[in-house]
Amino acid sequence: MSLAATRSPETVETGGFRPLTSYLFDGARAKRTAFTFLDYGSDPEGIARTVTWSELAEGVRSVAAELGRVTGRGGRVAVLAPQDLSYVTGFLGALHAGTVAVPLFAPEVSQHANRLAGALADCAPEVWLTSQSALAQVRALAEDHAVPMPKQIIAVDALEPDSTFPDVAPVGPDDPAYLQYTSGSTREPAGAVITHHALLSNARQAETAFGIDESWTMAGWIPFFHDMGLVQLLAEPVFSGARSVFMTPFAFVMRPVRWLRALSGVHNVLSAAPNFAFDYAVRKVKAAEREGLDLSGVRVLVNGSEPVRPATIAAFAETFGPYGFDPRAHRPSYGLAEATVFVTSTGTEGPTVTSFDRAALAEDRGVVVADGTPGALALAAAGRPVGQSVRIVHPERSTVLAEGRVGEIWVDGPNIATGYWQQPGRSAETFGGRLDGEPGSWLRTGDLGLIHEGLLYVTGRRKDLIIIDGRNHYPQDIEATVERAHPAIRRGHVAAFAVTDASGAEGAAVVAERGPHAGEADEAGIARAVRRAVSATHDVKLHGFRLVAPGDVPRTSSGKIARSAARRRHWDAS
Repeated sequence: MSLAATRSPETVETGGFRPLTSYLFDGARAKRTAFTFLDYGSDPEGIARTVTWSELAEGVRSVAAELGRVTGRGGRVAVLAPQDLSYVTGFLGALHAGTVAVPLFAPEVSQHANRLAGALADCAPEVWLTSQSALAQVRALAEDHAVPMPKQIIAVDALEPDSTFPDVAPVGPDDPAYLQYTSGSTREPAGAVITHHALLSNARQAETAFGIDESWTMAGWIPFFHDMGLVQLLAEPVFSGARSVFMTPFAFVMRPVRWLRALSGVHNVLSAAPNFAFDYAVRKVKAAEREGLDLSGVRVLVNGSEPVRPATIAAFAETFGPYGFDPRAHRPSYGLAEATVFVTSTGTEGPTVTSFDRAALAEDRGVVVADGTPGALALAAAGRPVGQSVRIVHPERSTVLAEGRVGEIWVDGPNIATGYWQQPGRSAETFGGRLDGEPGSWLRTGDLGLIHEGLLYVTGRRKDLIIIDGRNHYPQDIEATVERAHPAIRRGHVAAFAVTDASGAEGAAVVAERGPHAGEADEAGIARAVRRAVSATHDVKLHGFRLVAPGDVPRTSSGKIARSAARRRHWDAS
């Protein structure tokens, strides 16, 4: 292509509109297992708690009937349940009732408590859904925090069966299905309004991209309040009839081998995780734990939600290839909440890694160079879209850029949210992109990237870009250099951001966590190593470097480095 645009190789339609929950009442599924929750909180070896499609349909109908007595069509209903089967029933029940679901999380002790309170204050749900196990904490949230009081708090697993609600949800394709609150990596969270049609479209796009059908298993641990977890582990199984096997994020963090065991020995399995999880599994899953793993049935392993590192792809393949993992199953992908989630993914050929000249990228040009060339930066392609269009656009002039030029990623398709809840100005800014000479509006993602040979390469966030002497520097690129500079630095816990010195000149600063087993490494020596590495690799003189304790570099609820928050905490406040 002469212009940096990539379109789906085929048009994906949802056909005649059927609400997502209508698929629950498909009689052919009735007795098959629908969802399996691997409960590691009750037993460290895990207890499989299952529900069939017919049992789930009964629970969803009961929740919808109860909601019908409390609120009406279009009312907001927050899901504040733990990540277990009650969450599945509650979310689907809210959709089936024709209310607007707000997928959040149980108010446990969490660094994201402010995010929970902010979302509740933003949309003021009339009803809160939870489980009996979390009911006390949820009631305490209502009583002790400055959040709008709901009309009722309902424990979905305490409801009596009620078959009075009809099998067809009272919704239309353009009605809001749920509010997907963004993780807020660059600014305050906002609720993207996902319609029923957008949800179905994205489920169909993923089904088409990966070849999913009812013989597949969706497995993983991504939280349901995150767009990737909600669609992959909850909505996609309902739409396609695939089985879902899930655990809590905490269960994965405590023992990452649990994730791999959920994939082991399963035919046609799809899972998804951010890049850090693949690194974490390589580091933490020891050889003895790998024994007996059979990953030959893993068809798709989506790597998304944060920058995908080629070194991570290679290390995962090397570590788990001997246990049947096919490297072609690793699928670097790109998505965002404002597009429901799925935008692009690599195909059955697996990862494509291309080396670009770092200096040229700093000038917004994608110049391909041979691997190992001095100044080369290897990037993993995020693939192609299915059922939607992607353009690379000059962010100020709103013109499509030629292939190989770096610009803002714009997206158009039936899966795009209609805007942010009650934020018309921000909605117009994000969802109202206009291309010169073309009708219609586009989603301005805020992400930067380029198209090379029809594949999308994501280079960074526009708002995170560090500009020094007119040259662009991507923070994740500097962060990777810092991680390699000294063994005492904790991988995946480094934040680079733009700062201004006393003269007003812009530069870069870095905050990095000390590794938990780094001992008493000399901080001055670490700083010298970091400064030398950044100078040699990026020709950048750091304005500052700070080594902080483990856990002091903030992350968003989806696991991304929160660079703005890191700057506020460790730089602006000093």
